[in-house]
Amino acid sequence: MPPPSLLDDLLARLHAARLASAEDPFGDPVLLLALAISRRLDDGSLGMDGLEGLVQDLSDDAAAGRARRLAGYLGHVPGTSPAVALEALAARLVRPDPLDSPVPFATFKSSVERPRFAAVFTAHPTFSLPAVTAASLAEAATTGEAPPRGIPHRPTPVDLREEFTQANAAILRGRDALDRLAEALFSAARAVWPDRWHTLLPRPIVLTSWVGYDTDGRTDIGWWDTLKLRLDMKRYQLERISAQLEPLGEAAQPVVARIATALEAVARQAEAVPAKPDPESVQKLSGEMVLHREAAMTDLSALMPLFDAALAAAPDEAVRLRIAVARAGFAAHGLSLAHTHFRLNSAQLHNALRQRLDITTSPDDLSQRRGLLGQVNAALAGGAPQPVDFGGLFAEQASAAKLMMSIAQIVKHVDGSIPIRFLIAETETGYTLLAALWLARHFGVERHVEISPLFETASALERGERVLDEALRSPHFRDYLRQHGRLCLQFGYSDSGRYVGQLAASYLVERLKLRLAELLRKHGMSDVELVLFDTHGESIGRGAHPKSLTDRLHYLFPPQARYNLAKAGFAVREESSFQGGDGYMLFGTEALAQSTIARIAEHAFRRPQDTDDPIYAEADYGADFFATIRREFGELVEDPGYAALLGGFGPGLLEKTGSRPAARQSDLGGPVRITHPSQLRAIPNNAILHQVGWLANSLHGLGRAAAANPELFAELREKSPRFARALAMAARAAECSDIGVVRAVIGTLDPGTWLDRAAATARPGRAEQLLAVAAPLDAVGLQAPLWRMFRRLQADHLALRAAWPELPSMPERLVLLHALRLSLIHRLWLLAISVPEFSPRHGATRETVIRRIFALDVEPALDLLAEIFPAAPDPVVGLDFHEPAGRDSRTSYAREHAEIFEPMRRLFALVRGCSAAVSEEVGAFG
Repeated sequence: MPPPSLLDDLLARLHAARLASAEDPFGDPVLLLALAISRRLDDGSLGMDGLEGLVQDLSDDAAAGRARRLAGYLGHVPGTSPAVALEALAARLVRPDPLDSPVPFATFKSSVERPRFAAVFTAHPTFSLPAVTAASLAEAATTGEAPPRGIPHRPTPVDLREEFTQANAAILRGRDALDRLAEALFSAARAVWPDRWHTLLPRPIVLTSWVGYDTDGRTDIGWWDTLKLRLDMKRYQLERISAQLEPLGEAAQPVVARIATALEAVARQAEAVPAKPDPESVQKLSGEMVLHREAAMTDLSALMPLFDAALAAAPDEAVRLRIAVARAGFAAHGLSLAHTHFRLNSAQLHNALRQRLDITTSPDDLSQRRGLLGQVNAALAGGAPQPVDFGGLFAEQASAAKLMMSIAQIVKHVDGSIPIRFLIAETETGYTLLAALWLARHFGVERHVEISPLFETASALERGERVLDEALRSPHFRDYLRQHGRLCLQFGYSDSGRYVGQLAASYLVERLKLRLAELLRKHGMSDVELVLFDTHGESIGRGAHPKSLTDRLHYLFPPQARYNLAKAGFAVREESSFQGGDGYMLFGTEALAQSTIARIAEHAFRRPQDTDDPIYAEADYGADFFATIRREFGELVEDPGYAALLGGFGPGLLEKTGSRPAARQSDLGGPVRITHPSQLRAIPNNAILHQVGWLANSLHGLGRAAAANPELFAELREKSPRFARALAMAARAAECSDIGVVRAVIGTLDPGTWLDRAAATARPGRAEQLLAVAAPLDAVGLQAPLWRMFRRLQADHLALRAAWPELPSMPERLVLLHALRLSLIHRLWLLAISVPEFSPRHGATRETVIRRIFALDVEPALDLLAEIFPAAPDPVVGLDFHEPAGRDSRTSYAREHAEIFEPMRRLFALVRGCSAAVSEEVGAFG
């Protein structure tokens, strides 16, 4: 029998250690395995090459599992065509009962021509895989074969253009899938209405993007970048339609010819957009935009009559079908590959009005709120729209005004056919919505802009009803909504999840949605459509249900809430985000995109029904249950030990997966010590929870909530689909969490662990090294708050296990990954204390450099050490300067590089490699 592999041997050791811990509760199997790996490195039975191979194998295995889960998540069966589901759906829409007559044509027409759902592509920093690896995983999910082994797993740097490129690749596959849906709808209609089917404009699902248009928290996107990207989106749409029609012969040639003229004009406009504007380049840009505006087209009026003529001239039904499909995609998306979302922060809006209307009152001052609303309503009652030109846009300093002026120029010169969504983060007062309306009216784009507040923080979700009530009291805002025919709202799951807990956040979002009908009726607005945009991530901690895409959609908009709004007479359009590289994988191949669109379409066309779900009959229990989670998790967030867990070395475990750092930077370089979760952004906050092995924002507080009434908890878990769907989030969180891993992470940060190791070691010189590691850890002093916080986690988790014995556990392969990475961190720290003394350089001392390495801010620290201790020989060696030399005979630090710095760099690469593998196991970043 061959000897066991390294992986099998370590798994066996871990399994034995975990079994032993059941008898010996004072043991720590994760740290014991980390120590065993370290000792193998010491005695030479395990080398760095073997460790690198092990991490690669674990990463490859995790990627294969992720690919299998992705296929199952979308309901895709390798070897089958997802188009069958689209055809079956279309047949049901034409004839709900296969044994009965079809629905009237007018019913079918109204059903398929109203947009019911939008898939929104965002550029959140969740590009956690190299593009080639993401493509391999998507292909593996499609074919059912394992992805190739040896592929890279650590993310590569992405800039805005790369984000845009990846988003558009996914959007193109999404548009192709929508064409298959349109084909199915046309074909089903043609079988029943052979003379009228081609008059339909089906657009039940549309695609939207904010990649390049989101300026909330970003300063690297100029108006010229946004304009250039928007012109690119126009070009992609026109090129796509031309490619669809060009093979169809003479009937489609007038459309193709007109598109060719437009493409030439758009190319001239795009070429004139400066990389960095100055007055002369902006003047040239303005001339090109104005000169070529008519040729480039700014609405649908030039092409739609040509499409109608092409349909009439089609030589056969096959050609007519392809023209009808292209026409439907054009009508649905206008002069762009996808609809457009702009986003900014409420503070930016308030600043713009402060400058223009001299409004100095803070919107947060409740005592002045009525006067503030009166001021902005008075401003809305007067004043004429101001013209916008590129010179004014170039000169404008206020970011909100600049954004609205950019919209005005896009509407005027690029595309005015589809309204642009104006998303406002951190909306906590009705004044913010009225301020946005005033700005839109001031720049003449009121009818082209859909104003949408984002409700995400706990206070915003609680005050959301009051925020809307304040805005709806304004006759100007009510008239604006009637003009558009819809009220657009955005709900966030990231900040709400990290501050109140994911399960409690979903309850707050649902409660606000349920109150919308009564609020709108109160203000006489029962006839507006509700557009509900759920901006969630791809992980459970940020609102993505783990079971299936269908469950995700039900979790975001529970069937009972859907039914209640439908019963109240409101048409609802749902929107859902697909974030960064992780979310784009759902559109990673033609088959996956079709499966995604099929699941969305099945959901969008599902008739709302009264669910009779018992959780709503037990409303008091439900309210108390989620309130308990919120209270318990809120207390955890304020616990100093929780910040210590996140910030001990958490940010250093993460790669850069977008354009923003995970934490704010200190004046002296390197990340500041995290003292509160608010110092981290939501995505890295959640990603660190993945990496330390405890998904607190989906688990904590559940034990106390379940223990209050374990019998009813068990009953509802079995009988309530809404409750069970929420608890499935916690079940998946438990699969990615292990209290022993958290204990080992805290033990690593506890100087006492290192002192115990120093007392037990028999290796010569090792005790002194271990004591040297303990000293800086003791100086930081995280151990006391960490262990207090750990007891809080453990007590709640024990209560949850008692109430829910079937709760899953972390698989041993993932535990092994955590143990392996801790062993690597231990080795890294032992090398760090070998850094030689040096004189202060650039404000850095040996102590501050070691502190940075202990926080895993390793690469900048090593770059600094390479500057202080150059590896290359002194360039003056061997030269005769005609005088006695007084230089140190030592001319390089090659030995320090070979024995300390380069091994540290290699170890840290493996630490990050383990992090990538953990993300693969969890299935998402952040």
